Amino acid sequence: MPEARLAAGIWVSAYLRRLQLADIPAYVLRHGDDTAGAVMVKCATLDGRASLWVREWDFETDERPWINLSGGAEREIDAEIARHSGRDPDLWVIEIESRDGATLLDQPGLV
Repeated sequence: MPEARLAAGIWVSAYLRRLQLADIPAYVLRHGDDTAGAVMVKCATLDGRASLWVREWDFETDERPWINLSGGAEREIDAEIARHSGRDPDLWVIEIESRDGATLLDQPGLV
């Protein structure tokens, strides 16, 4: 049976708090639907590069792990976010600034 999912707004609030506790600056770039919006996480490494993270279904395990959708020049990641935003009005976009690329998305409670 699929596990229960948190409302997107609650998950985003918890994620932002975890990042704050780890001294990782984070910003909401796009506020999506509070209950069912998908979430993208952009990790800017402050050297002109970034990575983009999304959750995807793993149909074999019925889990939703975070995957690195893409990485490269920050302007390319921003263009990809703009394309997704145009297709999904409920989409949340969080940007974090982490020189070492730490997102905390692999931490318990965020997976």
